[in-house]
Amino acid sequence: MVNLTTKERLLLEDEKSHETLCVSKYNDYSKRAKCQELKQLFSSLAQKEQEHLDSINQILNGTVPNVNSGNQNSQNQQMQQDSTLSMPNMVNNVSSGTYDENDKMLCQDTLSTEKYISATYNTAIFEVKDKNIRQVLNHIQKEEQEHGEQIYNYMNQHNMYN
Repeated sequence: MVNLTTKERLLLEDEKSHETLCVSKYNDYSKRAKCQELKQLFSSLAQKEQEHLDSINQILNGTVPNVNSGNQNSQNQQMQQDSTLSMPNMVNNVSSGTYDENDKMLCQDTLSTEKYISATYNTAIFEVKDKNIRQVLNHIQKEEQEHGEQIYNYMNQHNMYN
């Protein structure tokens, strides 16, 4: 059982609200996006953000989740494979030089969100005394950075990032 300080609890409650917003935002954006690949990306990101939310809730409830499980590593590998498999389609779309302005706005918003959330995790990592909790937060932050990279890559491949 982990005993959190008031400051640690407040930081984790902030992360919980950020993750809740991300899950909601990505689920909504997966419905609003015009491009099927972007819909899939947002749907995948919503699932990952739900995992982050579950981890934060576990910590708030006194349990530190194991971030070194093979299940999480296989999920990360699957996300990388999914993005690699969709590359040829993205490249074909780029040749047309067109993209949906609404999709671009959704990407810009989510990229800004990922930048912000990564920064808030950085602060929390330095403020938490328990090494195991820091490892969980560090793991989540790394995945948030990967989410931002996936969004950036999508935007770049569709000439949205200029």
